[in-house]
Amino acid sequence: MKTVPTLIVAATFGAAVHFAAQPVAAEERHHGVAPLQVAQAAALADGEVRKVDKDAKKLTIKHGPLLDMSMPMTMVYQVKDPAMLDQVKAGDKIKFSAEKVGGAYTVTRIEK
Repeated sequence: MKTVPTLIVAATFGAAVHFAAQPVAAEERHHGVAPLQVAQAAALADGEVRKVDKDAKKLTIKHGPLLDMSMPMTMVYQVKDPAMLDQVKAGDKIKFSAEKVGGAYTVTRIEK
């Protein structure tokens, strides 16, 4: 027979696993974005613009590690707002945030 403390631990663990597996409720989202995505978007990474492609609405950025990627790299990103492309040119040092939107990594904020 299980003791009361063992049952409490088992029930607590089961509840934690159940709630961790649940999708984020709509009221816990910030404008349709999960809280973790909001935290990731708030963090800015250092980068250097390598190419601005206005026709394709893309930026190529060489950057250090991002929250969800552990190694530095150069990547091509979509931009949330095409007007961002007018703010930068190749060689600019920037701070930026990116998140995965519709399966594509997208720059959501940029600062010189």
